[in-house]
Amino acid sequence: KQNVFDDFIAAGEFLIAEQYTSSDKLAIMGGSNGGLLVGACLTQRPDLFQVAIPRVGVLDMLRYHEFTIGWAWAEDYGRSDDPDAFKYLIKYSPLHNIKKVEYPATFIMTADHDDRVVPAHSFKFAAELQHQQQGNEPVLIRIETSAGHGAGKPTSKLIDENADMLSFMLYNMNEEVSYKKLDQ
Repeated sequence: KQNVFDDFIAAGEFLIAEQYTSSDKLAIMGGSNGGLLVGACLTQRPDLFQVAIPRVGVLDMLRYHEFTIGWAWAEDYGRSDDPDAFKYLIKYSPLHNIKKVEYPATFIMTADHDDRVVPAHSFKFAAELQHQQQGNEPVLIRIETSAGHGAGKPTSKLIDENADMLSFMLYNMNEEVSYKKLDQ
């Protein structure tokens, strides 16, 4: 798993080195397993990104298998009750690698009826990140009500969710957004 995080971080470093962007204009977002990716990269290289948005992410790698369908992922991740797997999981578990440093603006997204990645992952991650944050960037959590892991969400909820996410991202990258009326 660490290779995935290393590759993602290297991609961000490449974009900056080649002057496609800068760290103050680099935002990352991922959902579910991609939320794990964002959480791990956020805790491993908080200086690289201006905005991080983990959506319904697997963020507690030591207890994921204790909740709902999490047991089924053990073959992919390993389980923390196996001493060898524990040594590996503890090194990248986003929740367990939060330190007292400056983190980028972070918008953690979850849903109260998510039975795939229970919202406790996001609750614990948000609380610990808020507690350890040494910078001035916000660490917020958005909890969608009466919603699950993502599939089957009504269009109105998707619009609200994406509007909040994009607004947070653009605001925290100091991007000006202009609107033009379309000719009718």
